[in-house]
Amino acid sequence: MNMELKNLESFIQVAELGSFTKAAKRLGYTQSTVSFQIRQLEEELGVPLFERIHHTVRLTAKGRSVQRLAHEMLQAAEDMKRTAGESRSLKGTIRIAMAASLCTQLFRHDFTSFRQQHPDISLTVTTGKTEEMFRLLNQNEVDLVYTLDNHIYDRNYVTVSEEEVSVHFVASAENPLAARSRVSPEELISCPAILTEKNVSYRKLLDEYLASHSLKLLPYLEIGDTSLICSMVEAGMGISFLPDFVTEASVREGRMIRFSVPEISVCIWKQLLYHREKWVSPEMEAVMEYLQKLEKDKKKTTYIHN
Repeated sequence: MNMELKNLESFIQVAELGSFTKAAKRLGYTQSTVSFQIRQLEEELGVPLFERIHHTVRLTAKGRSVQRLAHEMLQAAEDMKRTAGESRSLKGTIRIAMAASLCTQLFRHDFTSFRQQHPDISLTVTTGKTEEMFRLLNQNEVDLVYTLDNHIYDRNYVTVSEEEVSVHFVASAENPLAARSRVSPEELISCPAILTEKNVSYRKLLDEYLASHSLKLLPYLEIGDTSLICSMVEAGMGISFLPDFVTEASVREGRMIRFSVPEISVCIWKQLLYHREKWVSPEMEAVMEYLQKLEKDKKKTTYIHN
């Protein structure tokens, strides 16, 4: 058996995308080329890998088994190249669905060094609700999901990294609340507020918690740009509810304070995940390593300042 790695690559793409046309577009081949490669692979293995019914393409039971082995074989091939010292320039687009609040962390800290190291890797970032992120992941429209939400555990996904994240109410250092040791929920909901979008991430969790106690915080502005929210809070234009990593510099430099509302407790998690059936390409691995390095560097910086 003389199995071609490029045939395995095409097989994986068709399996993930559920389409010969989409796989061909992703790989830069013609559809007829991809069809020939899959047919050749099926002939070599002696089993059908896909069911082709009315314009739909689905893996057969044997195809699902071969998919797992194909991932392992391609990974082994990449490992052998690295061991033998053969390095190739990483090239391609990695698609990430993520919470808007994480975008600043992704691009402001050390992204220049990533670009210098991997100039041919492009990132496409989509922000939105957690449910929409996982819909995109399940349909292979994104490669990675980076969430700020309830802790997610599902056997269909591989968790690359996770961390519990503290989130607090914040106000300007000049705000009268700065002198208070605690604020009651009733006082809180009477304050002018600037919040991130409704039904998204930690804002959704806050609203759900308040609603369970028959309370509601009505912001006069809802916007996803956390940098802008911080600037407005620092200028005394209202309070907000933000993860600590977003407000860390402002609090450390005395432009903003965190205040306690003991009755309100929201727990959120930052998690980086991908689908268990996804082939982890070297490009995808490089992006995951970069995101994990950001987390380690952030923790070191926080420790130094503390």
